[in-house]
Amino acid sequence: MLITLRPGVDARATRDTLHTIGMEAGNLRGGTASPRPDANAWLLKYLAWATNAVAHLRYSVADADIDRLVLTPRYYALLSRAGFAHGTTEAPLFNGLVSLELAERQDAFETAVKTLNEHTSRWSGRAWPVVADSSFYLNSPEPLADTNLHKDLHLPAADDIHLLFPIVVVDELDGLKETGRNHGRWRAGHTLGRLDEAITTGTTGILHPMRLGETVDDEAVTGEVTVEIVLDQPGHVRLPIADDELIDRAAMIQAIAGRQVRFLTCDTGQSTRGRMAGLKVTKLPSKASAGPEPARDHEGGGQERGNGGRAQRKNRRDAEAAAEEEQER
Repeated sequence: MLITLRPGVDARATRDTLHTIGMEAGNLRGGTASPRPDANAWLLKYLAWATNAVAHLRYSVADADIDRLVLTPRYYALLSRAGFAHGTTEAPLFNGLVSLELAERQDAFETAVKTLNEHTSRWSGRAWPVVADSSFYLNSPEPLADTNLHKDLHLPAADDIHLLFPIVVVDELDGLKETGRNHGRWRAGHTLGRLDEAITTGTTGILHPMRLGETVDDEAVTGEVTVEIVLDQPGHVRLPIADDELIDRAAMIQAIAGRQVRFLTCDTGQSTRGRMAGLKVTKLPSKASAGPEPARDHEGGGQERGNGGRAQRKNRRDAEAAAEEEQER
C-alpha cells in the first residue's frame, strides 16, 4: 500500500514514524498464547496505541490512509465496547479480537514502510521524475516516439529521465483512443502503444535506452528514458475533476521523491495548477492551433450570432436596418 503524503512532508521522517508505530503495535501484542487476566485493560492499551498513532500521522499522511492503517471497522467495534470487556466469558473473545487487530496493524505498517521505501528509492534516484498530462501527449509538437524530452525540459543530454504515468492519464488516453477526434485518437493510441512496448512486466519499463553516439535534433542524447505507470492505492477516491486529480498525484510523487517533479503540459489551466502545487512546469506550444483570427460580423465574416435573447434582438435590429436601406434605394 503506497500512502499519500501531505504536501511538504519529509518522506524519510514519515517512514521512520510508520516504522516506530508498527513496532509499538508488535510490542503491545507481545506473547498472546495464553489468555490475558484483564481483557478490558488490554483493550484500553490498544485504543491508546491507536489514538497515539493517529496523533503522530494526522499532519503527514492523508486521512484515507490513516483509516486503512489505524481506524479500521474493527477499531470502531472495539471502541464501542471499551469498559465492557469484563468477566470470564468475554475475556477470550476480546483478547482474540485485540490480538488479531494488532497483528494486522503491524503487518499493514510494515507493508506501508516497505512500499514507501521502494518508491522513494526509485523516484529520488539519479533520473529526473517527470509527469505529463494528456494535453502533452495529444497536442505537443511531436508524438511521444519522436519527442526529445531532454530538449523540451532543458535538461543535459546525458541525464536520465523517469516519465511517470499516473493511472488517471492512462484512463483518459484509453477513453480518447475510442471516442476522440481523428488526431486525438491517433495520438492517444500512439502513446499507449509506446507504453505497452516499453512495459512488458510490472509497471516500469524503458522507453529509450541509453544511446551512445546517437544524435536527436543535432544534439547527442545519451540519457536513458524510463517509464512507470503509477497506480491508485487501494481505496483511493479520485477528485471529481481529472485535471485536479492529476496535479494531486504529481504532488504526491513529489512529496515521496523528496525532490521537485517536472510537469509537462500544453494546457494553460494545467500549467497554472501545476505551479500553484509547487511543480516545475514546462508548457509547450500546442499543435492544436486556433487558426487565423476570424473576421468580425460587420467585416463580412458571415458568422452567425448565438441563440440567446440578446443575440436575437441584435439580429432583428440588423434586419430592420437592412430593410430601411433597401426602401430608401
